[in-house]
Amino acid sequence: MTKSYDRYTYRLTWSEEDQMHIGLCAEFPSLSWLDTSPEKALSGIRELVKGCLKDMKKNKEQAPEPIAIKKYSGKFMVRIAPEAHRMLTIQAAESGISLNRLISSKLN
Repeated sequence: MTKSYDRYTYRLTWSEEDQMHIGLCAEFPSLSWLDTSPEKALSGIRELVKGCLKDMKKNKEQAPEPIAIKKYSGKFMVRIAPEAHRMLTIQAAESGISLNRLISSKLN
């Protein structure tokens, strides 16, 4: 059975300044765990999130929804400078494709 804290998005990185590994959780950006090994940093951040979720439940606070279980439509709106919009529209027209297809190809 998957534990609720295992559904969150964890990441490990190296801190040159601290000379240690850092465990992070995307859904809890204010939390981190420093340790000497990547395994310990991951274990530490997972336990920290577990404790945080326990406290949130005790205080009747809403826990963040794990990114992994959210449903995405594939649509989002981006505002850009009018000049950039014009140039992208010209590129799409010259390529014989829609603006949406051009932007999507640039993101991939």
